[in-house]
Amino acid sequence: MADPESGDEMHLDNFHTHTYRCKHASGDVADYCLEARRRGMQTLGFSDHSALPDDRWIQARMDYADLSEYTAAIDQAQIDFPDLKILKGMECEYIPKFRHWYEDELYGARRFDYLVGAAHFFTVDGKWFGTYGGTNSAARLAAFAAYNIAMIETGLFDFIAHPDLFGNCYKDWDADAIACSRDILQAAAEHGVGMEINALGLRKQAYKKPENPYPLYPWLPFWEEATAFDVKVIINSDAHRPVDLQSRTGTATQIATDLGLSFMDTSKIGRRQPENSVNSE
Repeated sequence: MADPESGDEMHLDNFHTHTYRCKHASGDVADYCLEARRRGMQTLGFSDHSALPDDRWIQARMDYADLSEYTAAIDQAQIDFPDLKILKGMECEYIPKFRHWYEDELYGARRFDYLVGAAHFFTVDGKWFGTYGGTNSAARLAAFAAYNIAMIETGLFDFIAHPDLFGNCYKDWDADAIACSRDILQAAAEHGVGMEINALGLRKQAYKKPENPYPLYPWLPFWEEATAFDVKVIINSDAHRPVDLQSRTGTATQIATDLGLSFMDTSKIGRRQPENSVNSE
């Protein structure tokens, strides 16, 4: 079957799904579940942009006050949509001082199934920079790589979202871009953390303005580099609207297939899920 939005082959699982709570998406948990059911999908993992105890980056993140509502909506969907495997996740930057919060509150008290690491921000000498527009020099690329490696090494995250996001403002595939990519990929291989080929980037490429010189993401040379490492990839839509649950995922899958990359065993995502959870298998 084909994705009615893009003509891509349907992808039956999505582990990168946002709700309106992040302030730049639309739809709530039930809306995505209804769309997933309509499309014959099997697994839906929610991973909205993480609420944080200090409400930093709040203009594009869930308010901390909304966290209980978010988790309750997912818990209810697990009851209301028994035909879907629904997982509770969050897309997170890694903030070291909150290490115990990820472990004790998200994985612990709130029974999250998985977390996604994502470097929309990264640190240079203790100062935070935005990746959009921020990975614009050799030094910044090295810092971006170091931040991703630190996330990977925590063991908190099942996969890293759009690890090639630095292509949003770095134009040339040069020695520094290669070094950044290899460092991230080597860490992912050593720690068994998945790398995401992100279909939202393909949708962004489709609407890129002619005067934009940047490759955006997925940046094909990054994934060509990945062939030299024992990394596993995952395909996700990064849906910010229910209609986007499968959009461009067929094209993203084809990138991995053409390069001979190995896919993650997505049945292991949610391995921290308690055995007595509503959706346990």
